[in-house]
Amino acid sequence: MNSQRDLLIRGSEKVIGHYELLLASAKTEHERELYRQRIERERRLTRDLQGGLDHRAA
Repeated sequence: MNSQRDLLIRGSEKVIGHYELLLASAKTEHERELYRQRIERERRLTRDLQGGLDHRAA
């Protein structure tokens, strides 16, 4: 189970990196806000994966 969680965390971190690249090249404020929201969502998911699954398994 731990290796699956690690894989999901790494994937989420890659997604964040891609969104950060898109954010850096965004042309409008609407695009920037969209990418910021998606980055924050991925960060929340990553935090949940890093700590939130431990108490759910019990």
